[in-house]
Amino acid sequence: QVQLVESGGGLVQAGGSLRLSCAASGRTFAGYPMGWFRQAPGKEREFVAAISVNGGSTSYADSVKGRFTISRDNAKNMVYLQMNSLKREDTAVYYCAACSVWSDGNAKMCDQWGQGTQVTVSS
Repeated sequence: QVQLVESGGGLVQAGGSLRLSCAASGRTFAGYPMGWFRQAPGKEREFVAAISVNGGSTSYADSVKGRFTISRDNAKNMVYLQMNSLKREDTAVYYCAACSVWSDGNAKMCDQWGQGTQVTVSS
C-alpha cells in the first residue's frame, strides 16, 4: 500500500505550463507503475499518462501527447506531470495513481489514488 498526495495544481492561462507532483509514502513505491488520470466536471475519469517502475517506458493519452511529460524519482518517492501548452479542455481534477501491472505498454489495475489537485485553464 502507498499513500499518495498530489500538489501543484492551480489556475493558468491557455498556453501556459504547470508541473504536478505526487508524493508517495511507503517503501514499496519503486515497485509500482504509476499513472496520472483526470476528471472534468460531468465527465468520467480518464487516463492521462503512465510510467513504468524504472521510468524506462511511458504512455500517454492522444489528447496530451507531445504536451505532457510524466517522470518519476524513485529515490524521492515522487511522480511528476509536466504540462505544457495547456488548453481549456485540460481543466480537470488530476489524480495520481499507483498501479499493479505494466502490460502492453501501459499501467494496469490502478487502484490506489490520491485526493486530486485542481487544474483550471482559462482562455
